[in-house]
Amino acid sequence: MPAAMIRLAGIELKLASAAGQVNILRGLDLEIDAGETVGITGPSGSGKSTMMMIIAGLERPSAGKVEVGGHDLTALSEDQLARFRRARIGIVFQAFHLIPTMTALENVAVPLEFAGRADAFDRARAALGAVGLDHRLAHYPGQLSGGEQQRVALARAFAVEPSLLLADEPTGNLDGETGRQVIDLMFDLAARRGTTLMLITHDPALAGRCRRLVRLLDGRILPS
Repeated sequence: MPAAMIRLAGIELKLASAAGQVNILRGLDLEIDAGETVGITGPSGSGKSTMMMIIAGLERPSAGKVEVGGHDLTALSEDQLARFRRARIGIVFQAFHLIPTMTALENVAVPLEFAGRADAFDRARAALGAVGLDHRLAHYPGQLSGGEQQRVALARAFAVEPSLLLADEPTGNLDGETGRQVIDLMFDLAARRGTTLMLITHDPALAGRCRRLVRLLDGRILPS
């Protein structure tokens, strides 16, 4: 049996507001196997992105336990979490989050350099080649189309060879055909590298490509 890549146990997130305490997540329990592709669906405000932020170690839960790759993230310091993310987790957002003053090659190489990889630029070139952008290495984000910018973001996420890729509406800023091309590439890279893929989407067709669906509503996971 494959090992679990993600284990959430009793995850809650409560935030204070002017109107009182708000329950964002209400006792989530979830297990995702290594190499699995999982689509996360649900209406806006249901807690999808918040759950992903907790899995990435970018948000700490109010209660419960988060394990990724056998590591208890709730027990790690902020510095330890940052190092763990750099080594094990790739993240792709709807907004591309590229540094506008850096070339495509530099944008992909930066996290590798932060991780102490001596071959950062060689890895970055290979990653951009894998997404079909080896001819755009020296171009800045402003010189690239939306689809090309998302490919750079995808190359950056895969360059560290993550065991887990988290994607939050990665085609939300792309037209239909370009979005399909980026998604095809994402699934292909994940399959070839055995990467666990968690994908937030409102698109039923895209969600249907995942091996499993997880539906959220009002901060709870609905029974499957």
